[in-house]
Amino acid sequence: MAQLRQDYAEFTARGAEIIALGPDGPNSFKRFWAEQEMPFIGLADIRSQVASTYHQEINWLKAGRMPAVFVIDQQGLIRFTEYGENMQDIPENATVLKVLDELQAEQ
Repeated sequence: MAQLRQDYAEFTARGAEIIALGPDGPNSFKRFWAEQEMPFIGLADIRSQVASTYHQEINWLKAGRMPAVFVIDQQGLIRFTEYGENMQDIPENATVLKVLDELQAEQ
């Protein structure tokens, strides 16, 4: 999430909003969010209901919920998906920003 924070202005300049989901309960998630001073929206995904809906893998042998990144357009269509195979397997911000640029070019 730190890399998303680093380029948050680049995402919002493209009309995007970042929403991060976490497996913790609301109190611990809210505390983490405040401590880390995250500039984007963070939501507790209690009992991993959203993760299950989007087929995000939970692997306790690999430290829990594997990363997943989605770009969802203004009509609610998923336009980009990447599932991580480990906790460090997250697409570069440049990859996601390129997707956003391509979506803007389509409009």
